[in-house]
Amino acid sequence: MPIYEYTCQECGKKFEKLVRAMGDQSKPPCPSCASKKTERAMSVFAVSEGQSKSSPCMGCGGGPCPMG
Repeated sequence: MPIYEYTCQECGKKFEKLVRAMGDQSKPPCPSCASKKTERAMSVFAVSEGQSKSSPCMGCGGGPCPMG
């Protein structure tokens, strides 16, 4: 079950919603103001470019790299 991010068009709040079916296109109401004017937002996710085996990267989870 995927978790989608939504933005309320009325109050501007962002929230996440666990969706039972990937094809479900229904719009959940905003948990802050109960408006049904919500839109699914683009999720940001990390993409790792191919790192060489000699790379010192420790996979620190997306924050600033302490290795430089």
